[in-house]
Amino acid sequence: MARIFTFGEALVDITFRDDRPVSAWPGGAMLNTSVSLGRLGMPVSLITEYGRDRVGTLIDTFLRENGVDTSHAARFSGHRTSLALAFLDRDHNASYVFYKDPPRERLATEMPALTGEDMLLFGSFFALDKGVRPVLNDLLEKARRAGTFILYDPNFRKAHLDELSDLKASILDNLSAATLVRGSDEDFLNIFGTPDADTTYEEIRERVPWLVHTSSSRVVSLRTPRLSLDVEVPSVKVVSTVGAGDTFNAGLAYELFRRRITPAKLEKVSREAWLEILRTAIRLAGRVCGTYENYIPEHSADEVRS
Repeated sequence: MARIFTFGEALVDITFRDDRPVSAWPGGAMLNTSVSLGRLGMPVSLITEYGRDRVGTLIDTFLRENGVDTSHAARFSGHRTSLALAFLDRDHNASYVFYKDPPRERLATEMPALTGEDMLLFGSFFALDKGVRPVLNDLLEKARRAGTFILYDPNFRKAHLDELSDLKASILDNLSAATLVRGSDEDFLNIFGTPDADTTYEEIRERVPWLVHTSSSRVVSLRTPRLSLDVEVPSVKVVSTVGAGDTFNAGLAYELFRRRITPAKLEKVSREAWLEILRTAIRLAGRVCGTYENYIPEHSADEVRS
């Protein structure tokens, strides 16, 4: 059976507003994407790691309760599961402080046997971690040989700008491995200094010819070898933007997977189909912005599925 595999870290997000905690949920970019996909009824598995401590057990239980397979999650002992503190500013955007205690052997779990019918999503700083890179590179190579659809989200924030010179080669390798990249204007401005979708596409198109470029709450742009498409983002009441981009990725994966769009079929996707795909992703991200959860609310998932 075809499956969606996500590769990323698992932790608990504690969100603060005015320096007071307002929520605590399992988080991590690909975990957030996985939970939204699980709630949408997709066959999703998260490749990750977390401890055998109380926080790790909380994450494991939450994932399984939300339809996410954890058979490829490495459970470790002697170290603590990661925490992230998210501090919201006046515009509801978050800055983070992380508390991490990773094991010496990373991702000590059996990797899946990928096929041309599967999807693999990966990204964020976890995909640049030197301890994780050997496992990820091996998985990406197997995915490319199998013809798996690979979606990469760099999710590269200002907090890591002082490390860019050391990390850029890994970012470029990740782009080259991807079938499609989805990133924000902030990501690409930080990495390449490119301010918009067109300049970003010119920068990356030789590595990855399929780009979905998001510009906050304004516009979502698609750039491909034969299509240039811009979709306006409707205004929504924002409570928190934590998880919005991750749920946008879930919307992309949901539509691409259920339409059985493989890398070989991308060229045949019509403009009208891309409009529907992008509008689903925009709608799901908007629903997350209206809640302190990091993923699409269950009632919204039911509406999409129906």
